[in-house]
Amino acid sequence: MTTATAAGVVAQQLSFSFGKFKALDGLSLTVPSGVSFGLLGPNGAGKTTLIRILAGLLKPQSGLVQVLGQAPSPQVAARIGYMPQLSALYLELSPLENVSFFAQVYGLTDGKARRAALEETLRLVGLWERRNDQVLNLSGGMRQRVSLACALVHRPSLLFLDEPTVGLDPELRATFWEHFRSLTRQGVTLVVSSHTMDDAARCDQLAFLRAGRVIARGTPGELQQAAGTTGASLEDAFLHFARRGGSEHVGR
Repeated sequence: MTTATAAGVVAQQLSFSFGKFKALDGLSLTVPSGVSFGLLGPNGAGKTTLIRILAGLLKPQSGLVQVLGQAPSPQVAARIGYMPQLSALYLELSPLENVSFFAQVYGLTDGKARRAALEETLRLVGLWERRNDQVLNLSGGMRQRVSLACALVHRPSLLFLDEPTVGLDPELRATFWEHFRSLTRQGVTLVVSSHTMDDAARCDQLAFLRAGRVIARGTPGELQQAAGTTGASLEDAFLHFARRGGSEHVGR
């Protein structure tokens, strides 16, 4: 198990543009291992672009990236799980078939080991009893569970979750976060993008993103305290740092 003091992710001066739109603007960030690290910001802040670069799906136009102590590569990708914002599921297939496909993509080719991983993962997300139903016939929340299972089945050391709780009811959102906390207790590093304060409050550490840059980093409590207002919410803290601009690490 990796200690929480080592770096799970290091990004230095990342820049990336889509035409004239600058999605990342010299962004630098370090994520310790074994924590849930939230990327909080409005739509267009650069959260998804950053996650896709860290997962090795995009190459930065400038800057350096290390994940799990190495540059992104096929070997490192085998130790990473990625749950995209938009579902990548095959709707005509069952949860079992979808998760089995992703298990093989991630290198779980041994039949016995793959079957054990499939059952464990589908039980973890509460879909074992629905494993043979078509995904097409599942609710939106259940489809989110299938997507999570696809990202977890190979037991990754680093998990990228892009807006994982969008559209979930409060009970299912709480269930997801129970899974996430269980993973960090096992030493897994989670990088979670969100624009909701409920998700942000559940993370061990946060980075506020705006216009492709980190404008503040720290624990939820540190960021709220830094807003300088009694009883400040995370939303208050974000607005506080957005008005000030720049980049600030408020923790120790």
